Amino acid sequence: MAEQRFYGTGKRKTAVARVWLQPGSGVITINKRSLDEYIDRQTSKMVIAQPLVLTGTYGKMDVLVNVFGGGGSGQAGAIRHGISKALLEFNPEFREVLKRAGFITRDSRIKERKKYGRRSARARFQYSKR
Repeated sequence: MAEQRFYGTGKRKTAVARVWLQPGSGVITINKRSLDEYIDRQTSKMVIAQPLVLTGTYGKMDVLVNVFGGGGSGQAGAIRHGISKALLEFNPEFREVLKRAGFITRDSRIKERKKYGRRSARARFQYSKR
């Protein structure tokens, strides 16, 4: 019998995470490295584990992640989003719990582009009447 794998794509800022879940011992692998090896900030590790802890599947599912783009915080958010979507594929009954926590909704906040004639996205050059 083929092993069951559940897939979810997560995005945050410019980071994109492809996440596969499968029943196992709770090992989290990110870009072929362990969670502790890839991520050093404790808050990012907590963000990644949130959907698993909330649904009671922490330690019961192996998580395999391929993530690229963005920085540490954006990648952690993308992984959380991907895990949430994969958990929905695993068990659709988790939808209400994950939705209430706000893990299913894609955070659409991204960097605003620089406009021509300005120094940055919103900053203008100093104006003097005289």
